[in-house]
Amino acid sequence: MLEHFLVVLGQVTTLFLLMGIGFFLGKTGRLSLVGTGEMSFLLMYIVTPCIIVGSFQTDWEGETLRTLAVGTAALAVCYGVYILISLFLFRDKPADLQAPLRFGCIYGNTGFMGLPLVRAVLGEEALIFAVVSMVVFNVLCWTHGVILMGGKGAFSPKKIVLNPGVIAVAIGLPLFLLRLRLPGPLYNAVGFVGDLNTPLAMVVIGAQMSRADLLSTFRGKELYAASAVKLLLMPAVTALLLLRLHLDPLFYSATVILAAAPTAGITSMFAERFGRDSARAAQLVSLSTLLSILTLPVVGVAAQILGG
Repeated sequence: MLEHFLVVLGQVTTLFLLMGIGFFLGKTGRLSLVGTGEMSFLLMYIVTPCIIVGSFQTDWEGETLRTLAVGTAALAVCYGVYILISLFLFRDKPADLQAPLRFGCIYGNTGFMGLPLVRAVLGEEALIFAVVSMVVFNVLCWTHGVILMGGKGAFSPKKIVLNPGVIAVAIGLPLFLLRLRLPGPLYNAVGFVGDLNTPLAMVVIGAQMSRADLLSTFRGKELYAASAVKLLLMPAVTALLLLRLHLDPLFYSATVILAAAPTAGITSMFAERFGRDSARAAQLVSLSTLLSILTLPVVGVAAQILGG
């Protein structure tokens, strides 16, 4: 167990060192707000879709399809439980703070933080299972998440269909099912772009954290409570719900690790867009990211042990 813990801790520490580069660049003004936004756009609309398409470029057997189908349904149930739990949280807080706190408890940084960690800890072969989490995340984030933050009037079916993650699945899944491979040069290009995710995402997160008021962040009791729910309770719920399904160990471990990812950066973006408390939302993202260096190794090891 200690060996597994040290391996995961080493990978998490590496990611945080990369964040440190972004934090330094943000603090010294070498990476501006505009530059961070442009890098985020590159990650969301180019790099992440390349990872998704690339992860589907693999051979499969009937058991793989069963795992993906059952896993997708199970994850939808998990998110349903997350949402139900969130309804009982932060009832005493103002609506503009309550919404981002609840959103931050449900939706984790699966793309920027989760994928690099899954790849580092479990290997490339686990990425196809991580894609399932990203698909469910994207669909629910742009439906329930938008309604939670902006009300029913803010919901747009068009944004679900045109989401970069959904488009990438629409491209990659048929290739996967038909066992079609991309031409060599195109496959290599997709792979090279996908490899940008880990360093680029960590630098962006670090730069975003450099602009948060960390002193105020460490004094927010509700931020610690929301972080505890996201980093500990939600992965525990996921681990217990999936355990009895006896799914592929890689799928199980990847899904639990992704459930333990810190609060998604889109929390603060949605808060700003829909007029919620964007400052506290950004602080929640920063605090949960910092605390995850303590929780992710524990969850990562527990996921691998329980998943076999």
